Amino acid sequence: MGAALTLASRAVGTTYPNPPVGCIIIKDNIMIARGWTQPSGRPHAEAMALSCINAAGAAAYITLEPCAHQSPRGPDCAGLLIESGIKTAIIAAPDPDPRTNGKGIAKLQAAGIKVITGIRTAEAQAVMAGFLTRQHQNRPHITLKLALSLDGCLALNNGTSRWITSPRARAHAHLERARADIILIGTGTYVADHPRLDVRLPGLESRSPTPALLGKSAAPKGWLHVKSLEDMASLPANEILVEGGAKVAASLLAADMVDRLLIYRAPLLLGGQPGIAMLNLTEITHNKWHPSPIITLGPDRLEIFTRNR
Repeated sequence: MGAALTLASRAVGTTYPNPPVGCIIIKDNIMIARGWTQPSGRPHAEAMALSCINAAGAAAYITLEPCAHQSPRGPDCAGLLIESGIKTAIIAAPDPDPRTNGKGIAKLQAAGIKVITGIRTAEAQAVMAGFLTRQHQNRPHITLKLALSLDGCLALNNGTSRWITSPRARAHAHLERARADIILIGTGTYVADHPRLDVRLPGLESRSPTPALLGKSAAPKGWLHVKSLEDMASLPANEILVEGGAKVAASLLAADMVDRLLIYRAPLLLGGQPGIAMLNLTEITHNKWHPSPIITLGPDRLEIFTRNR
């Protein structure tokens, strides 16, 4: 299942409107095939793994319950698994999509396939956070990325902000870009920096997300124009990465729309512009954010927090 989860991870940010799924086929203790969801969501991981192999008697390790509905874009994966003759299906997480939601597992069991569930479920759900957020909250999964000094600033008072973090931290941030469908900034950040918002890691340039501008000003050519926070729900994305600025960060946090918070913390003091504008909170609330282990990136630290919902 760990290998299947790794395959699913490589598809994050490319599979909208479908979830990123991984599938491994094991026969006679040998991996004979593997697959992951392809760009734009089809073919599914199971279809990729089952193509051109004899899977009779094999075991399939799948990170999400196989779909149970036919689509104009492809067959149902539960049916494909049954036709392949697999003996066992090991499934990490259930599919909340009402078209499947238990029907995929029931279909496999009705065909005499042994089904094992609940294997590394939390990890699978973390990989599919974008798809699951859209299923449960009817909007994309939103990650807010901030590059801050020790005193929580994103720039000097004169606006200078390049570069706060080290090359290694910035490279990691580009990896996060490669895992997003859309990357969004506010008008202030665009006017101040005119950022490219692309992925500049060798071999991943094609994974650059679609840029989007939040605000009343017209978006540049090739960018999406998002007029309000409410409009973010209808964007064609499972994963949105927000990179600025302070007002956008505060607006999203105040609206409780941030699901994941990335803080790249540089070991320096700026005494300048705060990374988050005034939130005007009226009470202290504990246990809203779950911290992950801190990651060291050269001289910098990456602090990751997931919103408890």
